[in-house]
Amino acid sequence: MNLENLLRRDSVDVDTKSISSYLGSKKVLVTGAGGSIGSEVVRQLTRFGPDVIILVDHDENRLNTISRELRERRKFHQFQSKIGDIRDFNTMQGLFDSYNPEVVFHAAAYKHVSLMEENPAQSVFNNVLGTKNLVNLSLHYRVGRFVNISTDKAVNPSSIMGVSKRVAEHIVSWGSARAMSNQFYVSVRFGNVLGSNGSIIPIFKEQIQSGGPVTVTHPEMTRYFMTMTEAAQLVLQAGAIEENGSLFVLDMGEPIKIVDVARDLICLMGFVPERDIKIIFTGAKPGEKMFEETHSSEEELERTQYERILSVKKSLLPQNLEVMINALHAAAKKGDAAKIRQLYKHIEPSYTGDVEGRAFVKPGSPLP
Repeated sequence: MNLENLLRRDSVDVDTKSISSYLGSKKVLVTGAGGSIGSEVVRQLTRFGPDVIILVDHDENRLNTISRELRERRKFHQFQSKIGDIRDFNTMQGLFDSYNPEVVFHAAAYKHVSLMEENPAQSVFNNVLGTKNLVNLSLHYRVGRFVNISTDKAVNPSSIMGVSKRVAEHIVSWGSARAMSNQFYVSVRFGNVLGSNGSIIPIFKEQIQSGGPVTVTHPEMTRYFMTMTEAAQLVLQAGAIEENGSLFVLDMGEPIKIVDVARDLICLMGFVPERDIKIIFTGAKPGEKMFEETHSSEEELERTQYERILSVKKSLLPQNLEVMINALHAAAKKGDAAKIRQLYKHIEPSYTGDVEGRAFVKPGSPLP
């Protein structure tokens, strides 16, 4: 079954020559290397002749799976598999000290909206502070190219996950302002990646194979979609664009109704929607949007030299970002969910999530 059939558009091609020019014979570190996106980034990297790929993941099972695939199926041996958590600064520093990577692809993140709503402190520890660790280390060890994988959920975020990724974008932008002239620190926003772990396609497939029903949140809910290969190739292509501090998005065509994806998948699996497999609507979960955006009304898109990659014009960094992140850390250590939400709102005023009945902090006002 070809998941590209669900896109309702042509897939995106990349300029392999420009990618080879900056990855060939380089030491490349990939965080979250055992995850859906990270492992596909690693697979794509093997095509471009890196000196070594350092695979970093805190999940030993996922790391073992991609390591075995590289050795046994792809006959690729220029890699090192390292168990490590991006939240652990000392372990990450040890890896940078040992390998001195020249390129970093940062794919490690907590991504499930509902779980982050229930565990906001973990969004701070992992998505925010983990990114801060990597940016600081990359600057210290003079990493030439740093590519942060973000999400369209970071635009006008309504969820803890989305706002934590927006803050991670700010951290990368903060790092880019401290980079030297030959360093390029950027972020890439994804839409929904078809077939990634925990995404709707594996869930729908399981429901269809079980005879249904297929559960969809709302008949009008839409999302931008991309394939795993497109997502990984966008990351590699973004690394070739020498625009320090930029934020890139893929031209993913028009957003698609999730219910249409469900119907298409039912047909691709040989069934008739509603006759063989029922579709039921369950209602949106906390933090979920009816539609996603690739950029906010304050951001403008510009074309790059690559037809399907767009650059988001830089937005101003929040004031006192480092102070705010330290305050987030303190609130997370205390497990104070309400304070975490308030601080997220203070850093990113476009955040519209719930603060558990307490008033939002107005932008620019003193911290509580």
